[in-house]
Amino acid sequence: MRHHNTNRKFGREKDQRKALLRSLTVSLVAKEKIKTTEARAKELRPFVEKIITKSKKGSIEARRLLISKLGSGANLTVKKLMGKIAPKYKERPGGYTRITRLGARKGDGSPIVQIELV
Repeated sequence: MRHHNTNRKFGREKDQRKALLRSLTVSLVAKEKIKTTEARAKELRPFVEKIITKSKKGSIEARRLLISKLGSGANLTVKKLMGKIAPKYKERPGGYTRITRLGARKGDGSPIVQIELV
């Protein structure tokens, strides 16, 4: 039975889904807001929120964990997370992202949203 197995598959294998979430997270942290499909944004939100919460600790252990979660090529992303973004949310207990609906994509009618850091 599939109780509580509600993660979206996106028609991809596990490592491809992981890479998708990593790249969306790196883009979101770099630009602070991105446009994507609603399903991707809803799957991205808990991943990003956990990463921001971890970066608020500011320890070497947290930095290493973030590098392992985001990949070794995301050193600049981790630096921005711990240097600029985490101090901004120091007093905030959660809810670091906002999803705003933008309408349907012209080609296939897929719902497009904007996910941004609050």
